[in-house]
Amino acid sequence: MNNFEILKKLRVELKAGIDRKIKKDNQRFFKEKILCYGVRTPLVRRLSKKYFQEIKGLGKVRIFKLCEELLKNKYNEEATVAIQWATEFKKDFTEKDFAIFENWLKRYIDNWGKDDDFCFHLVQPLIKKYPELVEKVKAWSRSKNIWLRRASAVSFISTSGAFYTTNHSLRDIFEVADSLLEDPEDLVQKGYGWMLKSASVKHQKEVFDFLKKRKKQLPRVALRYAIEKMPERLRREIMK
Repeated sequence: MNNFEILKKLRVELKAGIDRKIKKDNQRFFKEKILCYGVRTPLVRRLSKKYFQEIKGLGKVRIFKLCEELLKNKYNEEATVAIQWATEFKKDFTEKDFAIFENWLKRYIDNWGKDDDFCFHLVQPLIKKYPELVEKVKAWSRSKNIWLRRASAVSFISTSGAFYTTNHSLRDIFEVADSLLEDPEDLVQKGYGWMLKSASVKHQKEVFDFLKKRKKQLPRVALRYAIEKMPERLRREIMK
């Protein structure tokens, strides 16, 4: 079977799983217009696993090409499959994969759902394995691309909700937050606020002090996200 035939089969099954209500409801979560079939996420993930079994012998390079074809199509569900397939090679990630992932982010990521999924499952494991790539992720905070700016923060958050610190310092986190501090986009503000909230789980005092020094500059939405896990007394103090 031609490698790309598998994508046709996948798309046939995705279309067979369309739920009109899900399709309508999904748009409510996004400000921008999204492309989605309207398939429930558990079904998308089951189909992803099913078809990966048929292609896993192709190897990383050829499967990454299939992932890019899925991302090009712009549908949320296809992006979910692409990210899930690419994640299967997490143990085989190399530094050179950063250029591939950065290119995918720039060209195909067009909403916060794709952005977060991409960062959690691809970028975060890569910088965990290669801490020297952190500087490149931090540079995204200065991009004109909103999704790269959000990614510069979300890439430091683990999928468990706990702040990842093994190979990164708080300095990196705070540098990204400072770079994004007065970003006009609320989705970027929420992204770095979420990063700081995750950091506060293990570094409450440091994050509190960082926020207190900048509370006059911080957009309200970013501040509210950042203090969410702090005790009530600290939240009250910083919101005065």
